[in-house]
Amino acid sequence: MEQFMRDSLLFLSKNKMMTRLAKKYGLRFGAGRFVAGETIDRAVRVIKGLNNEQLAVTLDYLGEFVDTEKEANDMAAQCIKAIKAIRANNLDSQLSLKLTSMGLGISDEIVLKNMKRILNEATTNNVFVTIDMEDYSLCQKTLDIFKILTKEYDNVGTVLQAYLYRTENDLIDLSSYQPNLRLVKGAYKESPKVSFPEKKDVDENFKKMIKMHLQNGNYSAVATHDDAIIEYTKKLVEKYQIPFDQFEFQMLFGIRTERQKELVEEGYKMRIYVPYGKDWYGYFMRRLAERPANVAFVLKGMVRK
Repeated sequence: MEQFMRDSLLFLSKNKMMTRLAKKYGLRFGAGRFVAGETIDRAVRVIKGLNNEQLAVTLDYLGEFVDTEKEANDMAAQCIKAIKAIRANNLDSQLSLKLTSMGLGISDEIVLKNMKRILNEATTNNVFVTIDMEDYSLCQKTLDIFKILTKEYDNVGTVLQAYLYRTENDLIDLSSYQPNLRLVKGAYKESPKVSFPEKKDVDENFKKMIKMHLQNGNYSAVATHDDAIIEYTKKLVEKYQIPFDQFEFQMLFGIRTERQKELVEEGYKMRIYVPYGKDWYGYFMRRLAERPANVAFVLKGMVRK
């Protein structure tokens, strides 16, 4: 039943009609727990609160379905607006974005034009930008564009997903670029032809990725809520004397907030992924799919007076 629920939620996360309805009617039914609001002003207030608790942030203007060049350009403009807000408010924040929102489904030319607009602004304002990884069909294209951008910019990173068979080879291939990478398990529904179907295999591959990337001397953002993975990373860092400025932990806004604070108190860098914007539906559905407890929270919110 749990797997059926997860698969159903992931399927619904890609439903364009539901995405349009969500944009129209705004945040509802507990989505506000995971999304900082619909405007940059609201997001800034949330980030200030997190920064006051010594939590760093990566800010994401939500958006996945872009059908025209104008929509892609508008998304890029929103990212630039976010970068300026980060600088203007002296926030401890980076920026995250998806290439589909930059026009990946339209043309490489549009994506590269928008990414260069964003990275030029980010360079001026000393803001780091992470290119989020999306589903398997976009993995190679995302990495190809990342490689092109790293030749010109040193303030850009990307993401690798542990549940894909290909990821170990991708990590080896990227090592010559000395990349700043966010390492994750992965949150999309994929075929067993391209991904590990069993959690234990995903976990083992995740550990292998963390060890490889840290031992290569590259900056590693270990994005997980899994205590076993967190403890593994801590022991690895101690064993190989990895400098604390070579890695950080990352978690999602609204999930395991007490654990986030504990890691800060223990002296670790902790960064929170803070999404905002009207196009929150797909992101929200993937968060529900990850843990049954998230669904229970939303159901309680629907009946609470």
